Amino acid sequence: MSEIILGTNQYGKAENRIVRIYRDTPRHEIHDVNVSTCLRGDFSAAYLAGDQSEVLPTDTQKQTAYAYAKEKGLTSIEDYGLALARHFVHDVAPVQGARIEIDEYAWQRAVVDGAEHDHTWIRTGQEVRTAAITVDAEGEWVVGGLKDMTILKSTGSEFADFLTDPYTILEPTHDRVMATSLTAQWRYASTDLDWEATYEGVKTQLVKQFAVVQSLALQQTLFEMGKAVLETYPTIAEVRLAAPNKHHFVYDLSPFGVENHREVFNADDRPYGFIQATVTRDDAPPPGPAWDSYQGWLV
Repeated sequence: MSEIILGTNQYGKAENRIVRIYRDTPRHEIHDVNVSTCLRGDFSAAYLAGDQSEVLPTDTQKQTAYAYAKEKGLTSIEDYGLALARHFVHDVAPVQGARIEIDEYAWQRAVVDGAEHDHTWIRTGQEVRTAAITVDAEGEWVVGGLKDMTILKSTGSEFADFLTDPYTILEPTHDRVMATSLTAQWRYASTDLDWEATYEGVKTQLVKQFAVVQSLALQQTLFEMGKAVLETYPTIAEVRLAAPNKHHFVYDLSPFGVENHREVFNADDRPYGFIQATVTRDDAPPPGPAWDSYQGWLV
């Protein structure tokens, strides 16, 4: 008869909403983040016997996240996440590994009388910046990224010569709208670099390839995105991309005697094709626990 045992486990404080405002000058700066902390180690006594003696409370993790926003600063989310993870691993004896996952929300300065205002912002609807930091006795890993970046081009996309069977009714096309809500994550091969400049540069490459590639398939576009990022940044080891195909279908206006020359579309949000790809270097260093997530761990 088999024995029932405790498997892999971890615990932490999810989704701490932290806003850090810098007031050092009359022109204030804002950083708005959602921080999840996760601790790893031998916490079996807590699960098997309810023994909390080795458990750092999740409330303590929350308090640390807020305190570090002031004590260590919150400018680059990667540096902030590294500081938190290093603290939990190096300063809390039972903790063998820490995972910090961060979303950063963008704010744009309000324009008043033609000039940017010093302390008023408008929440922008652009992508959410992400970072995932893992620290343990074996090393440190940083994964940068973005999600919810909605992007569309009105031409320059095709889908034809595909496999068909008796259930295929889709017509091939050599001119279609291509749109997606992109999620991209990239694993750094170093923790010593300019996080801000690299993030902006990666985003620039992703948008550029989406725009300029004459796409025969969304799969091809994703590969070209990842390839461009790796060619531009030697400090990045691999890129992972996920893209739902947000379909736009030409709407039939013929019942009204109106010709529609690919100008009016129905944006159909579901069902959708979901395309994923990893683009990597053949000599990339091992990922270790870089992709072992906290939120969504059971998915």
